[in-house]
Amino acid sequence: MSNEIFGLKTCDTCRKARKALDEAGVDYAYTDVRTDGVSTKDLTNWVSALGWEKVLNKSSTTWRGLDEADKEGLDDKKAVALMADHPTLIKRPVIVRDGMDVTVGWSKEVQERLLKGD
Repeated sequence: MSNEIFGLKTCDTCRKARKALDEAGVDYAYTDVRTDGVSTKDLTNWVSALGWEKVLNKSSTTWRGLDEADKEGLDDKKAVALMADHPTLIKRPVIVRDGMDVTVGWSKEVQERLLKGD
């Protein structure tokens, strides 16, 4: 089973997730979306799997700093373009298991699935 974690190295939730995975011996590849970037293909896959509303972080400082025109009329395509231009708009961590199973955040449910290998 392959796991990919997308987040920010400065994000406390991402740090908690990585620490728990490391302690549990779960293998994963980590991508810092600010430093390493994230592909439009990945963003499109996440939005297709979860909906842009779950992937785009409207409570972020980056969101508050956007022009009103950027915030209006959001749909899948516009949300993907915004997140590609501003990776800090992505809720985190995004966890992709086996290239298909996509989750966002570090909820108890996500923790159980990853740490127990479900």
